[in-house]
Amino acid sequence: MNTPIELSDTSCGFIALVGAPNAGKSTLLNSLVGTKVSIVTHKAQTTRSQVRGVLTLDKAQLVFIDTPGIFQPKKRLERAMVENAWGGAGDADLVAFLIDADRGITPDIESLLEGLENITHPKVLIINKIDTVKNESLLALSQTLNERLRFEATFMLSALKGFGVQDFIDWCVKHIPPGPWHFPEDHLTDLTMAITAAEITREKLFLRVHDEIPYNATVETESFKIQKDGSYKIDQVVYVTRDSHKKIVLGAGGQTIKAIGQEARKELMEMYEVPIHLFLFVKVREKWAEDPERYREMGLEFPHGKG
Repeated sequence: MNTPIELSDTSCGFIALVGAPNAGKSTLLNSLVGTKVSIVTHKAQTTRSQVRGVLTLDKAQLVFIDTPGIFQPKKRLERAMVENAWGGAGDADLVAFLIDADRGITPDIESLLEGLENITHPKVLIINKIDTVKNESLLALSQTLNERLRFEATFMLSALKGFGVQDFIDWCVKHIPPGPWHFPEDHLTDLTMAITAAEITREKLFLRVHDEIPYNATVETESFKIQKDGSYKIDQVVYVTRDSHKKIVLGAGGQTIKAIGQEARKELMEMYEVPIHLFLFVKVREKWAEDPERYREMGLEFPHGKG
């Protein structure tokens, strides 16, 4: 018979993963949790709002927050994403700063370091993609960054291959505050099934047409119904800003959107282990990036002022 865990025995901490676009935060989140909770593409700024991945180990619950990549924003959507990322860092118990070992200290990193100076929570440094550079470069990068900012610990890892990830988990378990868990033991993410389904489709969209349409195309789940036979019927809309983009997403004879739907349906069936009936529609909404409702759907605050 299992002995119930007393609240006083448990610990729970929120760890924000921050970094420049394509530093590997989403890949690391999925590696930490042990399953896919955040979409991953080679396109910068894929993550738009905070995604929480939950890892429960014995008496500790780690809530990792994948934040949008931080860069110098120019458009309204970009400002919303960057504000969301800094908000995630400010609300966390620990902040993990990810840097791409191969790219090193870029202008975006310089800006990030300045912003991190204002974060009072404990910070750790994660040098990611260590399999792409020589050890001497890693040590020099680590020394430079630790001279610039006070980090409680430095981890060198490969989120993609899993090297060094467990060391980071072990450190977090020892440094999160005591307290009750925020999520059930079997919970892996705070995303609803409808939002997760939209994110999966958005990933497939970006992977297939990333060169032809801007990253601010979006996908929304309009309807998510559980049928009497246990299958899921999902209606989604792909919003683009121009007719020319709609034609690209549809493809000749509708072949591109069909392929996107097939790839998304396959992954959703593997994820939920039930038959999936996925219906995709493509609509032009020229100024969707100026619509506060679209921001709420993405979990972002609508930034006022000029976009």
